[in-house]
Amino acid sequence: MLDPVLLRTFLAVAQTRSFTRTAERLGLRQSTVSQHIRRLEDEAGRRLFVRDTHSVTMTADGEAMIEFARGILTANERAERYFAGSELRGRLRFGASEDFVTTLLPGVLREFVRTHPLVEFELTVGLSGELIAKLGRGELDLVCGKRRPGEDRGRVVWRDRLAWVSGVQPRLDPATPVPLILYSPPSVTRDIVLAALERSGRAWRIVCTSGSLSGLRAAALAGLGVTIFPGDLIPAGLSEIASGHGLPDLGSVEFVLLGAGRTLSGPAAELADAILASGIRV
Repeated sequence: MLDPVLLRTFLAVAQTRSFTRTAERLGLRQSTVSQHIRRLEDEAGRRLFVRDTHSVTMTADGEAMIEFARGILTANERAERYFAGSELRGRLRFGASEDFVTTLLPGVLREFVRTHPLVEFELTVGLSGELIAKLGRGELDLVCGKRRPGEDRGRVVWRDRLAWVSGVQPRLDPATPVPLILYSPPSVTRDIVLAALERSGRAWRIVCTSGSLSGLRAAALAGLGVTIFPGDLIPAGLSEIASGHGLPDLGSVEFVLLGAGRTLSGPAAELADAILASGIRV
């Protein structure tokens, strides 16, 4: 039987790809994290990570272990709640940015709703700026959205580079303004793009604004202009614009978990833990 304590440490390392950050997250010594992984590898009879002084890489067996670990921990938690008579209850108002909730979060949310049927779950999908404003007004309990460069609020779930995207490879003349398809304000990626263009001295014009991902995608597919998405979350039918068009580098964007209070509790804490333990990489 695989030890749940070792499996929790394993999933944290799989997410952070760092023994040091895992130790900080779990409140353990780095040597303890290393011991947990060695013991789990001994129990499984397989090597799960390849580690050197610069990086931690998962083996094929390590990738396979992720799903087993999640299933074992979920079943263990359900059994504990059942026999303790402490089934999670309450109301959870969760907000998530559209690009994240339509790609990486559905599996986590589906499992959460299935394992916590007594929780009254409400999902709000929107722009990160709007969701954070709702959080501040007490209208949401937990938000998973983008944060602006330089901000340190929230716990990082996912980090990805921003990419220039279009429906077809455009002809961008450096002498003419860049035709932009952008989210309506307040939008983190909108602010990043406009600031990058201003710094580079490149002229621009906004040809389309939309409050939804589907609106940006439709405008880009129609060839109205160029838009921006995290590199690993580019919608179907769109592609990254090849270099050589004089477009500035946009850096990266971070998706973070933000809670209504200083300390999460109840359903909000459970969902936050599930997202952080899901294997979605930083």
